[in-house]
Amino acid sequence: MKNTFSELLRIYFKWILDPIAGFLNRLGLTPNTVTLLGLLGSVLAAWFVARGELTTGGIIMLISWPIDALDGTMARLRGEASGWGAFVDSVSDRYAELIILGALLYHFTMSDQHVPAFVTFAAAAGSIMVSYIKARAEAQSFSAREGLLTRAERYLVLGPSLVFNYPVIGVWIVAVLANFTALQRIWVVRAQARSIEPAVQ
Repeated sequence: MKNTFSELLRIYFKWILDPIAGFLNRLGLTPNTVTLLGLLGSVLAAWFVARGELTTGGIIMLISWPIDALDGTMARLRGEASGWGAFVDSVSDRYAELIILGALLYHFTMSDQHVPAFVTFAAAAGSIMVSYIKARAEAQSFSAREGLLTRAERYLVLGPSLVFNYPVIGVWIVAVLANFTALQRIWVVRAQARSIEPAVQ
């Protein structure tokens, strides 16, 4: 099975993730604690974004993002990888992304930028649908991991667009490509369904 971009990043940066995760384990932190710390980082970033301090918010967002890889690495090193930990991580990821996009929606609304506000809503909808389609497909024993703009790519688009103060470009890219990714995954699931259920149209 082809690795996603997020998984490839974990593989390529294993040499730095493992020592940091090991250090955090020795401090007595648990993987779920680190997951929640990452979520708090996103909340802090969103607070600055909502205030219009986009560069600061973007920097905090990009600093918080690698924590997403550390919790899983910590669990692996402890030999404690679990379904509950993966569940907490996935839910926290969704909240983190929506909190940032919600802050952007507030920022655009308060500054009377109505079109970017609508596009931000579309970006949030597309981001959630990408994750929902994957989860729903797996519940039906299909696979839907493919796609042009998964969570890692969305962060790599949105974070720099905030840092360099081009948030409108960032949300447009995410809105268009996240929804395209959702459609990609629907098509992939349909192809799998047709291979085992010929009556599927």
